[in-house]
Amino acid sequence: MRRSILSSLRAHLGRLVAACLAIVLGVGFGTLAMTAHSSATHGIDETIGKQNAGVDAVVRSNGESVTAKDEAAIRKLPQAASVVVVTSAYLQVQWAGQVRPDNLGIDARYDTSKIAGPTTTAGKLPEAKNEIALPAKTAEKYKVAVGQDLKLSSWDGKSFAVKVVGLVDDSTSIGGGNAVATPEALNSFQPDGYIDQLKVAAAPGVSQAALTAAITSAVRPGLEIFTGDGWIDHEVKEITNGIDVLGGVFGMFAVIALFVACLVIANTFTIVIAQRTREMALLRCVGASRRQVFSSVLAEATVVGLVASGIGVVFGVALSALALTLARTFDWGLPPVDLHLGLGSVFIPLLLGTIVTIVAAVVPARRATRVAPLAALRPDAAPVAKSTAGVLRLMLGFLLLVGGGLLLAKGAQSHQVMMGVPGGVISFLGILAVGSLLVPALVKLLGALPARAGGVPARIAVANSVRNPRRTAATTSALLIGVTLISLTCVGIASVRKTFDVTMDKQYPVDVTVQAFGEKLPATAGKQLQDIKGITQVVPVLGATVKSGETSLELTGIDKASAASVIHNPVLVNQLQPGTALLDSNTMYSLNVKDGQTVTIVSGKQKVAFKVVHALGLDPITVTSTDLQKLVPNAAVSGFWLASDPKADGPKVMDDLKQSLPTVKELNISGGLPERSFYTKVFDILLLVAVGLLGVSVLIALVGVGNTLSLSVLERTRENALLRAMGLTRRQLRGMLAVESLLMALVAAGLGIGLGLIYGWTGTAALMGGQIDGPLQYAVPGRLLVTIALVAAVAGLLASVLPARRAAKVAPAGALATE
Repeated sequence: MRRSILSSLRAHLGRLVAACLAIVLGVGFGTLAMTAHSSATHGIDETIGKQNAGVDAVVRSNGESVTAKDEAAIRKLPQAASVVVVTSAYLQVQWAGQVRPDNLGIDARYDTSKIAGPTTTAGKLPEAKNEIALPAKTAEKYKVAVGQDLKLSSWDGKSFAVKVVGLVDDSTSIGGGNAVATPEALNSFQPDGYIDQLKVAAAPGVSQAALTAAITSAVRPGLEIFTGDGWIDHEVKEITNGIDVLGGVFGMFAVIALFVACLVIANTFTIVIAQRTREMALLRCVGASRRQVFSSVLAEATVVGLVASGIGVVFGVALSALALTLARTFDWGLPPVDLHLGLGSVFIPLLLGTIVTIVAAVVPARRATRVAPLAALRPDAAPVAKSTAGVLRLMLGFLLLVGGGLLLAKGAQSHQVMMGVPGGVISFLGILAVGSLLVPALVKLLGALPARAGGVPARIAVANSVRNPRRTAATTSALLIGVTLISLTCVGIASVRKTFDVTMDKQYPVDVTVQAFGEKLPATAGKQLQDIKGITQVVPVLGATVKSGETSLELTGIDKASAASVIHNPVLVNQLQPGTALLDSNTMYSLNVKDGQTVTIVSGKQKVAFKVVHALGLDPITVTSTDLQKLVPNAAVSGFWLASDPKADGPKVMDDLKQSLPTVKELNISGGLPERSFYTKVFDILLLVAVGLLGVSVLIALVGVGNTLSLSVLERTRENALLRAMGLTRRQLRGMLAVESLLMALVAAGLGIGLGLIYGWTGTAALMGGQIDGPLQYAVPGRLLVTIALVAAVAGLLASVLPARRAAKVAPAGALATE
């Protein structure tokens, strides 16, 4: 049997190429996910470990603040060899060429003889009170060199002149680094500075546990104490939680890719074994037992799975190395991470790929052993769904569909993800189970138009598409999974984004507010703000301060006609009417008024009664500019409300705004633009990553479509030759196969998009329904869904190119002579 297996593999290798490609893609993607996660986690472990080298214990605040007394108590312990104080101050720095100062975090330098501390890439660490070392990336951003003077200022107006004596190495810092100054300098910057942590090195022969126990008895209760190893684990978990989640997402997509590959492999082996029925029957006739035939098929699957999985592992590792190299080359803002190959990231995908291949071949192998030798020598009839097994499968499928659908609906209604996810999976398994009935019916329905308009070749293509319902369903199912998941992801992210936008419109109805305090704005202020890239609308607002008894009230007036161009919440725009005042929560509380009540505001001899309306996200009291001018006739422009382009870079726009209006000393800039921009980028990245990852499963599925067509071409060699002999041209034959492939791709795309809408909406309801204040917003990303359908259609046509060329090359007479 060994020679028979090897000869069979050599003879049918071309037919197994598609299955091998599916395994390579699925295993390669799984290896990429696991290797990337392993490399990132290992890199962070090493980085945090280096940053805390020599640390045997850490003390930090937890209800109680760390004080100098705690530090002194630890220094007296014989178990402690070194104690360093980690403390920081936050000042403002005036960078050259910048209109207004920026914030700068500064850490105190400490003794690094036993405990690791900051190092420099240029210059030295500060030694004098007037010296400072800047983070290297910050210095590069603002073009600051060693030896340059800087001016710092504190919150209470004190100024400090310092000289840059070095650049701190922040290449491995996550989230940016701080500057470094001497403890004496930090004490002058912020005399009542807050101690962040105490890091302690143990005396020789003292374990971390013994040191921690001694510290616990020496300091006051209420402080959090870690061993050195425990602190490193804590810091790593703080950072890698997101990586672990991302690794789980990558792993989920890898499982999906392997599942799709499993469908393709099973379909491939089913067709290959069906074509080798006579060959296996001859083996049975010459003495091979059922067990030997079964074992030979599984042995072939094992060899194919092992070889293809090995290639997939190499492919995945190569992609991981390339991605990490690109991340370092193009500076994507990530700490440098080296490739790290763990045993699990190599052997788990290899093992899974091999097992998936063997499992996928079990059913075809069993089917090959059920046919008697003499019966197998007769032509094989196409299986039908009306068999007992087919009927039972359909009944089970309908039960799964109904049960899973009810569970999914319940999960969406009660906002329970743990109920909705199983419901979605169960109902989708039901769809796959009834596919042999559903897919051919949809193919017939969709093929009615080309069958009428395309003549005989189109009618034959429709008939061929539904000739073997189980095979058509299996081929379409692989593509259906990918399209459903991509559509689900697009619909889910679009719905979450729309819900987020509505929520943001309530919390931050205005993108950006620019306000001057006690200064007159220049006449060209509006024009200067309008010229900033990313700003689309600039509306001036009036400001005035009035007295109401002992309380000072800050009033803002905006033109009613212009308000809608900068206030995103249409409810607030409609409520902003003459005689109405929009109040925030704090103002309503201080005035002791409730929504709908009336408040009278007096300014000098002027008095206006307003209906109170609670408004979230606006100024303390917002009225129409007409009403404000009734109260304060000389009210002047005190600021501007701005609207931005949804695609604008929020942080860049805010930086540009901070440097605008140079004649104004104090300019308050606030609003939800940075947060909105950040989450918009997150949604875009998630959508891009999800579509890219799921595209792998679609690629595998299309490999399966092409494989099915290729094998069906081999099955129908005599049939196609007869059609050619009867006058069918090569062009018509290629068109017939293209229509057949296109029908399967369009059915998978249409059904997948429909399921994606249902699963996307219900999934959004289950995930977010209980987490937001207000109704969910369901979205239909029409352009994306149409693009998915078009891509599936084009890909289906491309999948038919090679099989069609192969079919058209065979001469009719030669094909009719084949057995």
